[in-house]
Amino acid sequence: MKLSFIKMHGCGNNYIYFNCFDQTVENPEALAVQLSEPHFGIGGDGIILISPSDKADAQMRIFNADGSEGKMCGNGIRCVGKYLYDNGMTDGRTTVTVDTLSGVKTLQLTVENGRMVSARVDMGAAILHPRDIPIDMEGDSVIGAPLVVDEKVYHITCVSMGNPHCVIFLEEDIDGLDLARIGPKFEHHALFPERINTEFVNTLPDGSLKMRVWERGSGETWACGTGACAVGVAACLTGRAKKNEDITIHLRGGDLTVRYTDETVWMTGAATTVFKGEIEI
Repeated sequence: MKLSFIKMHGCGNNYIYFNCFDQTVENPEALAVQLSEPHFGIGGDGIILISPSDKADAQMRIFNADGSEGKMCGNGIRCVGKYLYDNGMTDGRTTVTVDTLSGVKTLQLTVENGRMVSARVDMGAAILHPRDIPIDMEGDSVIGAPLVVDEKVYHITCVSMGNPHCVIFLEEDIDGLDLARIGPKFEHHALFPERINTEFVNTLPDGSLKMRVWERGSGETWACGTGACAVGVAACLTGRAKKNEDITIHLRGGDLTVRYTDETVWMTGAATTVFKGEIEI
């Protein structure tokens, strides 16, 4: 069986996309593992299926590189918006809705020369209650709470943006962190019953933030949209940034802009098509 695909990325967070309006993808969990492998597959952080929806312009399903299904992907959803617009599936509308396991999200597209170049996404309200993230801790929120990992005390702020995130602000330069060693110890910590995405963050002199992310099911990725949103929220909660103001977040693959309000979290960033292809499964 042959499947057509398109490789896209948002700030280097790269997935293999399948248009399931006109083809069927069977066993996506196994396919994600097979195709994400960089030497014998296509290479990527996972696969995303773009399918019909009775609630929105399209449905997005995300399968990580280890085959687990994710609820939401902020970089991925911008690429879905680009795919829909660039392929004439929105009838020229620049307001697009996408159905995810975290609910229907609305995108405002910026278009240049007939192609979408960036999108502003209404990511929904930040979730702070531990049981809803979920985290096995008491209280109404987890803000700067101490956690011992690998015999070191970290101060964690936890947020769900449809996916669970653990944000850690550090004085030491995050470029020197051995994420391959420390990342899995957070991901699989007993405190996080559904595993966790972990962001390690530096606050820069100009007030912007630099982050690296270890994503559950994928390892270190060059960007994470929901993670950037969680970092923006955590920065406001810990006094490093202010609500209702744009926060620039530098990821390994590029920059995202986040704005945290009482009602929602806004994320703005680019989406890029890499190449199209066909693969025999």
